[in-house]
Amino acid sequence: MPETVKVDSSASLGGAFADALAAKDFDRIRALLHPEIEFRGLTPRRSWEAGDPDTLIGEVLRTWFEDSDEIEELEKLETDAFADRERVGYRFRVRNPEGLFRVEQQVYLSERDGRIGWMRTVCSGYRPVEG
Repeated sequence: MPETVKVDSSASLGGAFADALAAKDFDRIRALLHPEIEFRGLTPRRSWEAGDPDTLIGEVLRTWFEDSDEIEELEKLETDAFADRERVGYRFRVRNPEGLFRVEQQVYLSERDGRIGWMRTVCSGYRPVEG
């Protein structure tokens, strides 16, 4: 079984995306996304689609991570290449009025003109931190 390697996030589009999302830096996220991004996402209760950065940010990411959700830490970040795709997995520690949670996402993406042009995301949902 191949060893999972934690890498410098600045070395990949996926890592840069995870860092920007952890900071809720939506301007930086917009700069990483191709204007014609093809996005599909899956959370525990629904599926999501977006075809441009404004929709992805405004209707998806800002819904997943609301203003009241404080992302305290990017706890884990892994990136890897697979054929013509990049895989990135990341885990956040998030605090909001309901308590403390962990959220993990697995993402596959492809580059287009130096930006993220194709992206598929699966999210664990907000999982309570015990204790």
